[in-house]
This record gives sequence, C-alpha cells and structure tokens, in this order.
Amino acid sequence: MLNKWLYTRIDNSALVVFRVIFGLLIAIEAFGAIASGWIERTLIEPQQTFNFIGFDFLQPLPGNGMLYYYAVMGIFGIMVMLGFKYRLSILAYAIMWAGVYLMQKTSYNNHYYLLMLLCFVMFLLPAHRAASVDAWRNPSLRAISMPRWVWLFIVIQMWIVYTYASAAKLYPDWWDGSFPTVLMKSKQGYWLVGKLLQMPWAHLSIAWFGFFFDLLIIPMLLWKRTRLGAFLAAIFFHLFNSFIFHIGIFPYLSLAFILFFFPSKNINKWFLRSKKEFYDKKEVVVPSAHKLISGMLILWLIIQVMLPVRHWFYQDDVLWTEEGHRLSWRMMLRAKSGRTHFKVVEKGTSDTIYIDKNKYLSRKQRGAVSSKPDLIWQFSQRLKKEYAAQGKEVEVYVDSKVSVNGRPYERFIDPKVDLGNEKWHHFKHHSWILPSQLD
Repeated sequence: MLNKWLYTRIDNSALVVFRVIFGLLIAIEAFGAIASGWIERTLIEPQQTFNFIGFDFLQPLPGNGMLYYYAVMGIFGIMVMLGFKYRLSILAYAIMWAGVYLMQKTSYNNHYYLLMLLCFVMFLLPAHRAASVDAWRNPSLRAISMPRWVWLFIVIQMWIVYTYASAAKLYPDWWDGSFPTVLMKSKQGYWLVGKLLQMPWAHLSIAWFGFFFDLLIIPMLLWKRTRLGAFLAAIFFHLFNSFIFHIGIFPYLSLAFILFFFPSKNINKWFLRSKKEFYDKKEVVVPSAHKLISGMLILWLIIQVMLPVRHWFYQDDVLWTEEGHRLSWRMMLRAKSGRTHFKVVEKGTSDTIYIDKNKYLSRKQRGAVSSKPDLIWQFSQRLKKEYAAQGKEVEVYVDSKVSVNGRPYERFIDPKVDLGNEKWHHFKHHSWILPSQLD
C-alpha cells in the first residue's frame, strides 16, 4: 500500500522548473563569488584556511587556481540549468562545492550547507526529463511525470530545515528582542528603513514573525486555503532578508521551493506552455530497486533529523560552546564577539612569546578565532607545528573572553590548559571550554 502511494506518478513540472532556477542560482553563486572578491578574501589571501577538522587534505589551489575552480563551477551550473549532461554537471558541482565547503569555516553559513545537500539530492532526482538539452537529444528520456516520493522527499527536507530553524529560536534573547536589537544596530544607515529597524517594536516583530514563519510556512503552503497568504508572507520574509542581510541566493532558492506547492496546471501555464500536462490516471510504477531507494531515503532523513539535536547531548549551552552548532539550521541566532590572545611557552624555559595574530590571520579569520573554540584549537595546533619545525617543543596557552548578545565579557577558555597538547573530540564536550554564564 505504501509503495503504491510513493510510486504513483504525478506531474513533474515543478521539479523541471526548479531545476532551471536552481541551475541559474548556483551559477550566479559561483560567478558572484568571483566578481565580489569573496574568493580572494577567503581562499587566496589568507595564509591558511580553517578546514572542517579531519579534512585538512582539502586546500585551496595555488595562485589564482580557485578563481578558475569557481569559473568551472559556474559553467556546470549553467549546464544544470539547461539540462545538458545533467547528471554529470550536478554531480561535478556538488563535489566541487562540498570541497570548498569543507575547506574553510571562516565564512561558515547554514545556507552553504543546504546548497551542498541540495546538489547531491538533485543528482538523484529525474529533473532533466523535460525542458532540457538531454531530453531533446535523447527523446527516450522525455517524461511528463515522476514518482510521488520525489515531491514528498523535497517537502520533508525543507520542513526539517524550517522546523529546526524555528525550534532554535526558543530561547529568551530571541523572544524578548535582545538579539534582534543587537543584530539591527549595524543597519542604522540603511536607506529609508535604518531608523525604523532600531525601534523596539520592530525588534519584537522580527523575533515573533521569524519564529512563526519558520514554524508554519510548510503546513500553510500545504493547505490550499492558506497557500496564497503563505506565499505572500514568504515573498516579504525572503526579500526582507535579502535586502537587509545580503545572504546571496538563499532567499530566491527558498522562494523557488514554493513551486512544489502549486498545481501543475498553473506551473505549466506560467513557465512550460509547450509541455504536455500529465493527467492523473493513478499510474503506479514500482521499480525493482524500490527497497534500496526507500532505505536510502529513510537513512538520509534520519540523519537530517538527528544532526540538529546532537547539541543536547553535549554539556553546557550551544550558544556558548558552539559544540553542535554547525549542520543544525541554527541560523542568525546570536551575536558573539571575543578578545582572544595566544602565547607560546618553550618547554623547559620561561621564554614566552605573545602571538601577533595579524601576522597569521586575515581580518575575518581573526574575528572567527576570537570566539569559535574549534578555530582556537586549530590555530593552537598550527602554532605548535610551526615551532616544532624550528626544533622547538612548545606549549600554547589561550587567554580568551567572549560576549554573547551584548552581555559582559566572560572568560571562555581555560588559560591553564596547553591547547597544543589537547586532542579534538567530535562527539564529546571539551573541558577546556569554561562553563557559560548565560542566564
């Protein structure tokens, strides 16, 4: 019975149009990184990048290599949009994007993580069966329908993202407007809306609207009676985020997902006038590998459900420790600043060297190293290796104080612990991160 429901054929227009928009957006993401100077600031100018721990073998290409790397990605994005050698193009983009994502954390963004997931998801989906060069060149590929599980999988994935984004906002600094107040301070100079965004009522509106939007947007899009209102709310929400926070393609990608909630006849009317409409005949096509497909989908969704809750199994507050923060849809939730200093002591002597971070790190890296414990640990390890290469055995100590959401600075790292001698644990709290003073 379940297989019958999952493999019933439905119109594939939403997936086809989404592929075109998705390909365009990922091409813009790649070419935009070149044009904006992001690649130079993040991957070329710094002496080192801060990889996801365990992926140190991923390093930027020498010279201007990363510029060419991103140019190739942009070309693959255009190929995805056109549906030309679709499987190869989307897989190549997915692998290359994953490489850059795992290569550096200084510019970590949940949206980059989502884009990586979606690239691999799109590789598995039959998004090139219509309105594509592949289908034009090979008519046997053409199809006007897809199995229902494709639609269900995409909707559940986005439901997970939005639901965890709303759940993460369930903490006092969000609900009383404290964090939105801090967030909007930097927007005072914005044309027309800058002063408006400093009003207390605006901060509370942002907090409450943000929570309820994330919580309810998918259910409201699913229900026909609330779909139009949800669509209008989504336009306002995502364009506001794009204008105020400049977060790249994500707002437009989120709006593109709404295609999956509208009737196929409307999508054909708006975007695919020449495409034959699929009339539901309750056709069911269960492939021989249906158990493998179902198993893979279930495993994927279980991982997506489990990863965002892992921080509950760590000691202390994730807002303070950052342990379990990444890969968890904890988007724009706190403002964190730090004052962090490193000193190197040669073993067997009292010789102490106070490190000038300016000589090692870019401006953005210095900001990240001041408050992110994994980056603090990685920089400590780098210092130890550098001095070891000079034949010196050293200890690395850190004096760090951190402020969360404008609170007073509190000591963050135990200054008595030699971080150069500490191991990193992916699934265990690090005792050298001192207890938080968050209320």
